[in-house]
Amino acid sequence: MSNYDYFCGMKTLYVTDMDGTLLGPDSKVSPTSAKIICDLTSQGALITVATARTPATVQPILAHTAMALPAIVMTGASLWDREKCSYINPSHIDNVTARCIEEKSATFGVALFQYTLSQDNVLDVYHQGKMSPKEQNFVNERSDLRYKRFHLDSLYNHHQPTLLYFAMGELQRIFSLAEELRATVDCSVSAYVDIFGADTGILEIFAPQVSKAAAVKSLANTINADRIVVFGDNLNDIPMMQVADVSVAVGNALDQVKAMATHVIEANVTDSVARFIAHDVENAH
Repeated sequence: MSNYDYFCGMKTLYVTDMDGTLLGPDSKVSPTSAKIICDLTSQGALITVATARTPATVQPILAHTAMALPAIVMTGASLWDREKCSYINPSHIDNVTARCIEEKSATFGVALFQYTLSQDNVLDVYHQGKMSPKEQNFVNERSDLRYKRFHLDSLYNHHQPTLLYFAMGELQRIFSLAEELRATVDCSVSAYVDIFGADTGILEIFAPQVSKAAAVKSLANTINADRIVVFGDNLNDIPMMQVADVSVAVGNALDQVKAMATHVIEANVTDSVARFIAHDVENAH
């Protein structure tokens, strides 16, 4: 069977991770990748992102990269309509579970950022106590964003729906807390190594069943896609690779991610994701 016979008439959903995958080391979409994706989108290609990022940074980063579909944000906790600047079907953590997460994290000495959703579609982010230099840098880089407000050295807020908890810290401490939460609390946990520092662990805690994989499957069903192609580089991309028909790891991906992929392409600095999509679309016609 030829490529044409296989792909002709099939509706393909392309989903790419952002950091370390679509984005370069400068955390931007290169002009080359942006042009390729814009051109493909104008031709009808169905491309979007699945990222741990919130809309506060997704919106400006993708400002010059047209995509027809909503973005999968916060590791699948919500979709984000980039045109209407609004959340679609956000998943909330109930207050009983939220307080349990906060107590467990305190026991492990991990300070959490609590992300709550306000009525004006802005994320109110709460953090208690002193911040590490990396945490302070994290806040400083995001302090003037349109869709995020920080409330530092502040009590957690249980009057607005909590979408996620986020933490960064010593790798083993983060992974140990993640293991404890998975074993004892009804929530979805994602823990992985920070691509900007191998000694730092990143922890994300969501409502049950939240993952990039679940969001990708749901979006594919919504648009009646026949085929799913995903791109990633880190551990939190593996679940969506497992539900894809074609899973692509960039050359700079972790070895565990490459082992899960059906294809390994060049590193993110070479516009490899956009070029792969263009080649795949071309083969479909």
